[in-house]
Amino acid sequence: MPSLTHAEAITRAELIHDLDYELDFDLTGSRTFRATTVLRFRAATPGAETFVELLPTRVISATLNGELLEGFDDGRLVLRDLAETNEVVVVAEYDYSNTGEGLHRFVDPADGNVYVYAQPSIAEAPRFMACFDQPDLKAPVTLRVTCDPKWIVRANGEGTATAPGRWEFEQTKPLATYLITLIAGPYHEVRTEHDGIPMGLFARAAFAAHLENDAEEIFEITRACLDRYHELFGVRMPFGKYDQAFVPEFSWGAMEFPGLVVFRDELIFHAAVTDTERLDRAAIIAHEMAHMWFGDLVTMRWWDDLWLNESFATYMGYRMVAEVTAWPQSWTRFGVNRKTFGYAADQRPSTHPIAPKLVTDVDAAFANFDSISYAKGCSSLRQLVAWLGDEAFFTGLKAHFEKHAWGNATLDDLLESLSASSGRDLSEWARVWLRTPQVNTLTPVVTWDDAGRFASVAVRQTASAEFPTLRPHRIGIGWFDETGVWQRTEVDIDPAADGGLTPVPQLTGVFGRGLLLNDGDLTFAKIRLDERSRADLPSLLVDQPDSLARALMWNSAFDAVRDGEWPGDEMIRAAAVALPHETEVAVFESVFQLLRSHVATQFVAADRQDAAVRQLGEACRAAMTVAEPGSSRQLAAARSFISCLDSISEARAWLAGVGLPDGLVVDSELRWSLLLRLGVLGDVSDAELDAALAADQSARGVESATKIRAARPDAAAKAAAFEIIVSDRTLSNRQLAATAAGFWRPEHAELTDPYVGRFFAEIGATAQWRAGQLLNLIGEAAYPTYAVAPSTVEAADRMIAAGGLHPMLERVIVDETDDMRRAVVAQARWA
Repeated sequence: MPSLTHAEAITRAELIHDLDYELDFDLTGSRTFRATTVLRFRAATPGAETFVELLPTRVISATLNGELLEGFDDGRLVLRDLAETNEVVVVAEYDYSNTGEGLHRFVDPADGNVYVYAQPSIAEAPRFMACFDQPDLKAPVTLRVTCDPKWIVRANGEGTATAPGRWEFEQTKPLATYLITLIAGPYHEVRTEHDGIPMGLFARAAFAAHLENDAEEIFEITRACLDRYHELFGVRMPFGKYDQAFVPEFSWGAMEFPGLVVFRDELIFHAAVTDTERLDRAAIIAHEMAHMWFGDLVTMRWWDDLWLNESFATYMGYRMVAEVTAWPQSWTRFGVNRKTFGYAADQRPSTHPIAPKLVTDVDAAFANFDSISYAKGCSSLRQLVAWLGDEAFFTGLKAHFEKHAWGNATLDDLLESLSASSGRDLSEWARVWLRTPQVNTLTPVVTWDDAGRFASVAVRQTASAEFPTLRPHRIGIGWFDETGVWQRTEVDIDPAADGGLTPVPQLTGVFGRGLLLNDGDLTFAKIRLDERSRADLPSLLVDQPDSLARALMWNSAFDAVRDGEWPGDEMIRAAAVALPHETEVAVFESVFQLLRSHVATQFVAADRQDAAVRQLGEACRAAMTVAEPGSSRQLAAARSFISCLDSISEARAWLAGVGLPDGLVVDSELRWSLLLRLGVLGDVSDAELDAALAADQSARGVESATKIRAARPDAAAKAAAFEIIVSDRTLSNRQLAATAAGFWRPEHAELTDPYVGRFFAEIGATAQWRAGQLLNLIGEAAYPTYAVAPSTVEAADRMIAAGGLHPMLERVIVDETDDMRRAVVAQARWA
């Protein structure tokens, strides 16, 4: 189906008015389902022509105002000679999906139960209905469903079972097509009510006990966030009920369907978890809830404002978690995790403005669904709030919601409301922050006197030659005073006034150690450490009492490693000293992941990588030793330690429950982690995997076993896994991703090197049967990340130069190759 263009969407929006949908699904089939779509609308120009999108396996019948329609081709059904008022009726048969797009069908290996859910994504609604698939043609939806009588069905609106296996739902408020959903199956349900709002939780039957265990924490977060949003936005939750469903094989973290938010069901915990995982779940809950107002009540007019939906929800999500939940350190997690990905994305070839002036079509919109739209946009909003203040920001938001409720709005509409509430013209701020790409670097320029005091301090702001924009920043600057107390001052950086070098006179004559720019993390900018702080980094990380400040130091070090300015070994040495002392689990886990997945295996020279991994493992062992038995800190250290293990005997002992630290239990998650490490070390047989899978027949077990089979250092295992990556058309999105994640291992370079060239030669053809979202997922997971060599870059460049790639896959390859190029340069420089 051709990608809908902005020009086509404008033309259609001018023509179509007073639209509503009736949907009737028959879900009794096992491979396909039948859907009847009725569209009623008024045409502004009688006699005009337009089209609806649909992607069925076959059209059974299609009529316009009672007349049979012809002209269905490549996902578009042409509507000619429109009347003033029109009714289109399309009866079609569709395939169920196994990729998390369209109407996804899942058979639980644990009990054979079948579950269905709708995921329209950005452009997948035509896989289950006929529609005008663009965000500014919002319409009420009336839904009916026929299914297995043992199933329950939930959707955006309230519904009831009118007969065994027959469900009918009330007409919804106006919804964009990308926000229409349903779930159907023998879901387990937990219900409550808060402030007059009915609330439900749903998960598959095999997860019933785990859902019951987690329900009160989820409800507690939901209640607290609802109350705070009501207070801040001045509008009650707009969609009547607030259900949250945790569904299998969901491709995204979650999706903000009004009245029925859908999450990936890994967020229902089956084993011991760390505080970081609980914080992340809370942030996702708060993020999706924010969309009820920003995205669902007021919807973007076109996909160029997709960033605004996601940036706003990300900002509000982390803010809510900090304000009203048990995890006030949420901004630390954002800073050391999500923001790191934002910095990387903004420096790749695919960088783009947060708010592009034009998104030409839907494919281009999907390509911009990235860490710039989430993390950088969130940071920009945080900077804006720091500049305007809470009162002006939320006063403007209330006016925005009131003016555009149930309709569509643009960035300019929001800026108009915020300018009115703050009394400031935001056009220049929007130009430099939202309309120009790339990131600035802030570097301290420091001199000291003989007593260790600052003789002078200034902040130099620089930008890349390709994107030379300097921006205003409000930042904190922190330092240790002579008594060891952490101090902080605020500075406004204004390149229009200081030309890129901002003096900080209030620090002249002040004793200072460990100077840190952007203390408090209010802006989006790369920061550098001064020469003394760099040399003192390991002890600064140990002495620093503020977890967010430690996160910023780690970010600065990692960015310097990515840029080739520091050797990766230097960051590894800092970790060996500091990680055993790290008390904030979110910092420990995030930093360890950067070190294990990137620094030690990509930026450290190949002949020193094994030693770097061993250093990380010993740091984790030390962290386990000092952690309280049974604590989240101990669990995080243990998981990290397992990923570094090079001793088969020690891994086997742990698997048998021998030699474990006091308080640590080998539950299902740790067991699969140990089996994965043993698989990488070549000590797991097919028989042992079969037995492990027989003991854990969950989808999680299937995915774990799939990953382990691909991770073994065996030529036949690698050949089978690669064939799945480049040829399979039947496995689910999760099993494909698990195979790709298991295949490339830095320990197995000799086995996998022959597949580097084959990957670039063969992965492009998978676009013939894989949709864009899956191409993106597999392209990233299966990229030969650990084959750091000029030959890998050359093979990738040949693939890109040949052309003909699907846009989503091309972007992944271009960006991953840019990361590879950085690693090649860094290894050569510090060899």
